[in-house]
Amino acid sequence: MEKLTPQAIIDSFVTELGDGFFGGSIRECEVAVKKNKFRSLWIEVKKSAFRHAVEHICRLQEYPHLAIISSSDLGTEVELIYHFTIYYGYHLQELSLGLRVKLPKNDLTIPTITDLIPGAIFTERETQEMMGVEVVDIPDGRRLFITENVPEGIYPWRKDETGPEKLLRVLPGRKPKGKDKKG
Repeated sequence: MEKLTPQAIIDSFVTELGDGFFGGSIRECEVAVKKNKFRSLWIEVKKSAFRHAVEHICRLQEYPHLAIISSSDLGTEVELIYHFTIYYGYHLQELSLGLRVKLPKNDLTIPTITDLIPGAIFTERETQEMMGVEVVDIPDGRRLFITENVPEGIYPWRKDETGPEKLLRVLPGRKPKGKDKKG
């Protein structure tokens, strides 16, 4: 396997994705006593280029490691960051690669990548139930963390969501939000 430099990896995304590529950056820091360099790459792509970007990562390393999909509610959009590691097992050459895609709230869909990375199923399921992002063609869309008695349409990690507060239990000695101390 040919190992590319971080800049060459970003350049390869530009070539592969064309106008589907939004931007890329490299961050480097020194870690541990020996001040080894740790490098992370951040790639942002258009939603339409997302699947192609993951396929490209799988060509950079045959079995890239996907740790998790992190998500943020940005108001009118939901940002997803797929946290990959490539070149693992090669001393001081491992790279963290964050693949960022933003989804408009009026179209919260993203294709599954479980056919490329089977272990993605768990973090895709979590993203569906916590952020309300529909993972298209996910092989198992069951809930993972939220019990079945929580109504559909309640997404605990969304800022625009008010439903979960109504479902939370109040800890002993604390009053529900909005209630005065007497009530």
